Amino acid sequence: MAVYKVTVATGDMIGAGTNNSISITLVGSSGESRQTTVSSLFLPGKEKRLSVHCGQDLGPIVLIRLHKWRLFLEDAWFCKDVRVTAPNGTLYRFPCYQWLEGVTTVEVREGSGKKLVDDKLQILKEHRRQELATRQEAYRWKNFAQGWPRCLSVDSIFELDSNIQFSFTRATNFNGFLIFQGASHFLSGFLLRRTSWNSLDEMRTIFSRTQGRDIGGSLVFCPLPFPLH
Repeated sequence: MAVYKVTVATGDMIGAGTNNSISITLVGSSGESRQTTVSSLFLPGKEKRLSVHCGQDLGPIVLIRLHKWRLFLEDAWFCKDVRVTAPNGTLYRFPCYQWLEGVTTVEVREGSGKKLVDDKLQILKEHRRQELATRQEAYRWKNFAQGWPRCLSVDSIFELDSNIQFSFTRATNFNGFLIFQGASHFLSGFLLRRTSWNSLDEMRTIFSRTQGRDIGGSLVFCPLPFPLH
């Protein structure tokens, strides 16, 4: 009997949790485990721990399968990552960072970076092929107009997979933050400044309002290449 310790982490954003049922299958180079239920209630930012019992050692764990199905109503789940500790103490990490929607099974590779030539097992070669096909289907292109660069073949971002929408939302939030910072710099007199700084105290006054970051209780300033006289 081989016992594997598994930790499943949910993302900490709003709505990341789910009340749908989640189970897991471990896939090793020498076999795979039975499908084991993790839980039917996941809260944002929390972890679930469980033990997966196998009749024999599975060898190095190369993939995991996350299975999601509805009990009553659909409730999407954002999986952050999964960590598996083998009986010999080896820790395998499986970064997921994606939404699971509907009744679905998602395969996640072990987190070590590998090239195509490193995939010796047929199951890994097939996983890579399916992943490429899925991405080609998700990112289809069309010609917007003659002479223009091609664009995604969708009319709205809401036609895209939820994981692509999530990336777009994060990028939009980041751009909004840059606009806010630019406005703050302008109002504080930082932008369009025509004179040199008079003192370090003057710089601290401006950057404490616009550039300061609270990291571990200390304020960090980002120096810029402006003359100081």
